[in-house]
Amino acid sequence: MGSTQPLFAFLLLLLLLTLLQATTPVASAPPSPNVLLPRCKATCGGTSIPYPFGIGHGCFRDGFEVTCEVVNAIPRAFLGGSERNITVNNISLPQGQASMLNDIAWICFNSTGGVVADQISSFNLSGLPFRVSNTSNKFTTLGCNVLGYLLGGDNDTLGTGCASFCFGGAKIASGSCSGTGCCETTVPEKLDYFTAGLTYFDNISSYTDYSPCSYAFIADRDWFYFNKSDLRNHTFRDKYKDGVPLVLDWVAGNQTCKEAKRNLSSYACRSINSKCFDSTSLHGYICNCSTGFQGNPYLQDGCKDIDECSLPTQYPCNGTCSNTAGNYSCSCPKGQSSKDPKSEPCVRDHGIPTSTKIVIGSCVGVVSFITCIFCIILTFQRRKLLREKDKFFHQNGGLRLYEEIRSKQIDTVKIYTKEDIEKATVNFDKSRELGRGGHGTVYKGNLDDGREVAIKRSKVVTEDQSEEFVREMIILSQINHKNIVRLLGCCLEVEIPMLVYEFIPNGTLFEFIHDNDGKLIPLTIRLRIARESAEALAYLHSSASPPIVHGDVKSLNILLGHNYVPKVSDFGASRMMSIDETQFITMVQGTLGYLDPEYLLVRQLITKSDVYSFGVVLVELITRKKAIYYDGSSQGKALAFSFVEAMKDSRLEEILDDQIMGKENMNVIQEIADLAKECLNMKGDERPTMREVADKLHMLGGFLQVSSTHHAPEECEALLGESSMSSTLDSVGYHSLENKVGFDVKAGR
Repeated sequence: MGSTQPLFAFLLLLLLLTLLQATTPVASAPPSPNVLLPRCKATCGGTSIPYPFGIGHGCFRDGFEVTCEVVNAIPRAFLGGSERNITVNNISLPQGQASMLNDIAWICFNSTGGVVADQISSFNLSGLPFRVSNTSNKFTTLGCNVLGYLLGGDNDTLGTGCASFCFGGAKIASGSCSGTGCCETTVPEKLDYFTAGLTYFDNISSYTDYSPCSYAFIADRDWFYFNKSDLRNHTFRDKYKDGVPLVLDWVAGNQTCKEAKRNLSSYACRSINSKCFDSTSLHGYICNCSTGFQGNPYLQDGCKDIDECSLPTQYPCNGTCSNTAGNYSCSCPKGQSSKDPKSEPCVRDHGIPTSTKIVIGSCVGVVSFITCIFCIILTFQRRKLLREKDKFFHQNGGLRLYEEIRSKQIDTVKIYTKEDIEKATVNFDKSRELGRGGHGTVYKGNLDDGREVAIKRSKVVTEDQSEEFVREMIILSQINHKNIVRLLGCCLEVEIPMLVYEFIPNGTLFEFIHDNDGKLIPLTIRLRIARESAEALAYLHSSASPPIVHGDVKSLNILLGHNYVPKVSDFGASRMMSIDETQFITMVQGTLGYLDPEYLLVRQLITKSDVYSFGVVLVELITRKKAIYYDGSSQGKALAFSFVEAMKDSRLEEILDDQIMGKENMNVIQEIADLAKECLNMKGDERPTMREVADKLHMLGGFLQVSSTHHAPEECEALLGESSMSSTLDSVGYHSLENKVGFDVKAGR
């Protein structure tokens, strides 16, 4: 080091050190044995070494190894081996801290300001679960016109500096480290490696007689007290040649308590009477004994009960003390009393004064009177609530439904109470809401038997609709089809009746087609979804008694279970009819883009109305366009109209989804397109039935399967004559009925 240094260079170095910022990850601590062997040493040279620290194989938790070696005839404990030269001074388990000896950096000058000797100080904790505590330590510089610097972290990216000056005439006072003769500053967070050193300013020679040596070090902030006599001789470094106390923070594991408890084999808090605490200084956790216990929480039987009765100065008791596990009790002898014998002495009882008895009696009487009034009000409110529930139950057709269930011996539907539904939905918590639509709101629920269900809270049902509601409940409860969402029960003792369905977890067909970020959907899966959905609608039209018209067929009302098994849902717009019955509707219900044009004109709901809506779904599957879509303009287009026009103009390939445009698929796609066009016929009488649609899709599915597997035209042609095809399906639950939109044409809604 030269005799002089430009002042501006050191000021620039100080500025750079202040601006440098970075972070250093905490080293992880793998699991280790949790019991000490009898041979394990508990001390080294008078220093206690408690577990998880330990000396020798099997005596420490990984990362906490301590070696005990004799240095200058004195046993010394070293953290992580003597080669690291980190001397253990003291270990505190409750605070998760340890005190180590840290060498000081120093520099000494001759009378002309020349350097006669110097030393830097390094400290390396890399790979260990320890960090220099930034709250318990200070970086200190002693001397005149010197700059102490501290570099650390990865690639020395963490740093700080502290300059100490001795201005002419300035008085240096012991105890003050404000920059005159002594300077101190904070330590960067989470240091695992640092180097401390000193540099000096040009006019150092003016003060070499007063301060021949200067020092820089990190030390415990509560340990160091500045004495100006430390500047006037060379004895400071000799006094602390073994180092100054440095406080380290440590953690037993680099996880949070919640994460650590998931793996009990590596969890460090072994004592049954211990608690885990997330470290406030590092990422990780430490262990402490529970209140009323003391010892080592890292050992299985390490936390022992404190006998508070044997420590009266710490745990006072002015009566009879009794020790309990983790606590103690204190009571007065018979004939004496105290408000709190732990803090106040026991005094002899003199009986209760008459005035006090009168006051107590009056208070008891008033409390009894208020209690009686409260019980009467509570009983009245309970009876009123029961009457209200009974009223709603009758109003919603509960007795009619109960009679039907008993007479027809229906065991697939259950009548739930209001309390059952509120408990299942956590009182209709907003987070349980799955979707809102034109026919109500749907919530996810969990029944007491563990089943997940979807609970539909319908809109208001008037008294004249209760008979129809009961009839729908009876018929829907008897529907048993693998591709129709199953009705499990209802709740009628509320103003607005609620339906309970099975829960399907994997979303709607609408989401699968349109909200899938262009994910590949093979034609085979699209065709199978279409076929199984068509079979469900065909079942409603032809196998249910009486036949059921769904009335709101759309991709949002087709849910998908495991393996994309479709389930037709939401019968809020459905109608039941006799074979010769005609349904005339005063208010049109349905969803724009899917509504049958003939239904809009004549207000007559028939099974062919479902066929038209299904045709729109079929076009959605092969085009991946929405029923009302936007094609580069602000005005929406009807998918059904665009599709029919494309078919007429032989422009089918322009509107199809590119993912299914392979040559081997075009014959099948053309057949599907022709079928969709038939379904979208403006005249209901000229549309196929849902049974015919399902059979045609069944046949096309078989053709596509043989074509894609064998590429054998002869087999494909033969298969086109078949009318059945096997398909393996999984049984699934229910999902949200989202965005069920009621559409009133007259009102423009």
